[in-house]
Amino acid sequence: MSDLDPIHPGKAVSMYLEHRRPELAEKTLQNHRYRLERFQEWADETNLENMNSLGGRQLHEYRTWRSSETVRVTLVNELRTLQKFLEYCATIEAVEDGLRERVLIPKLEPGDEAKDEELHTDRAEDILNHLKKFQYASRRHVVFALLWHTGMRLGTLRSIDLQDFQPDSGCIDIKHRPDEDTPLKNKGAAERSISVSEQYCKIIQDYIQHHRHDVSDDYGREPLITSKYGRLTSTPIRQIINRITQPCYVGECPHDKNPETCEYQNWNNLQNCPSSRSPHTIRRGSITHHLRKGAPQVVVEGRCDVSSDILEKHYDERTDREKMESRRKWLDKAFGDDY
Repeated sequence: MSDLDPIHPGKAVSMYLEHRRPELAEKTLQNHRYRLERFQEWADETNLENMNSLGGRQLHEYRTWRSSETVRVTLVNELRTLQKFLEYCATIEAVEDGLRERVLIPKLEPGDEAKDEELHTDRAEDILNHLKKFQYASRRHVVFALLWHTGMRLGTLRSIDLQDFQPDSGCIDIKHRPDEDTPLKNKGAAERSISVSEQYCKIIQDYIQHHRHDVSDDYGREPLITSKYGRLTSTPIRQIINRITQPCYVGECPHDKNPETCEYQNWNNLQNCPSSRSPHTIRRGSITHHLRKGAPQVVVEGRCDVSSDILEKHYDERTDREKMESRRKWLDKAFGDDY
């Protein structure tokens, strides 16, 4: 310990993130930042002010603290990032060499990895019906409807410009524009045109006519999803989804909370509601919904920008029998009596 240089955990995290910035995609860097924020919270709570003091016992205490607050797959991801952080810390003489090896990663059971939650079809339809009746063509309506209808990522939704929407052709053109703050996760390979049904085209057109702010972003582009200041950022989109997926938004609270006094109604605390969902759970639910409706896997792969192995491992929530029935429906439709 005597050869180590004192450094505050917050400072070490900042240095680590700056170190990784050139090599990580922005979204991946954000994930690392978010995961390490949990470590910083624990350090503050336990008065850990010097990384030099971090040892195996403290790492065990941190793991126990996080395991009581999150699902296993999230804990595993956070601990894997912590390992990378500690490896970097060893290179700047903030912790002992080999400390990362003392981070014990729990074993994931088959099916655990990246399959923590999905938004189920019946719940999505309840939300869509509520929005159609009470907030038709609002920004909330369009955000949720597009995420559910297309299975696109949050970053893809943000990237769409007004001129990318082609109502006459019933589609949206998805483009990778990394130099203008709207990159796609899979870069140029993710560029594609997504078909949009007639009813969803009508919702988007009505939103544009009645509720979209007539603004440009910092690059002179006209975004589809806007605030009064420009292109809507990721945080308010997440907050929109957190809010409208809370059960009390369309029904009753299952947690015996009074919506008028519930702490989860605070705009900055929406994500902590036990029953609220993230945009990614909509993507997972949408992909599963497409597959259960009989869409061929290759169609879903192209529409949602997901490879076959990732789809099968992380998104397809169907049982083996459901998969068989989907194949049967497709074969019956394609071949009829010849099948």
